[in-house]
Amino acid sequence: MKRTAGAMLFLSLMVTTVISVQAQMGPMTPAPELKKLDFMAGDWTSEGTANPAPGMPGGKFTSSSHAEWMEGNFFLVEHGVFDMGQMGKAKELAILGYDSDRKVYTYHAFNSMGEAESSTGTVDGDTWTWTSEENMGGKPMKGRFTMKVLSPTSYTMKFEMSPDGTNWTTGMEGKATKK
Repeated sequence: MKRTAGAMLFLSLMVTTVISVQAQMGPMTPAPELKKLDFMAGDWTSEGTANPAPGMPGGKFTSSSHAEWMEGNFFLVEHGVFDMGQMGKAKELAILGYDSDRKVYTYHAFNSMGEAESSTGTVDGDTWTWTSEENMGGKPMKGRFTMKVLSPTSYTMKFEMSPDGTNWTTGMEGKATKK
C-alpha cells in the first residue's frame, strides 16, 4: 500500500511539473516557414505527361485537389483525385508540414492504389525541391520532385528518378493551376 501511495505521489509530482513547464513555455505556435506553404492552399488542377517506367505505361495525366490548413496551422491537408490514363483513377490524402529540427518541409501522402509516400522539401526562391526514397519495379531509387512557381496561381512540376542520386531520368512533367 505504501508503494502504491509513493508511486501515486511521484506520478502526481511529475504531471504537475510537466504542466508547470508547459505553462511557462506558452502554447506552441506554427513555425514561420509554414507561411511559404500558403500558396498551396485552395483548389488546384494539373495536367502533364508521365514517361513509361517499370510497371507504368506512361501517358497523359490530370488531377484536381483541395488543400486547407488543419486547425492550428501546423499542417496543410490536401485531398486529391487523379487520372493516370491506363493506370486508372485514384484518390489521395497528403499532409504537408515543416520539421523545425531538421529544417525541411515534410510531405506524407497515401492513395487509393495502396501507395504511401514520404518526402522532404526545401525552397530556394521560387523553386521547391522535394526528395524521397522510391521503389520502382523492386529496385530502390531516389526521387526528386521539382516545383517552379510561375505566379501565385501556377507552377510547373517535374518528377525525376535516379538509382544513384547523380544520373536523373525524367518520369513526369506538367503544370498546375489554381482555380
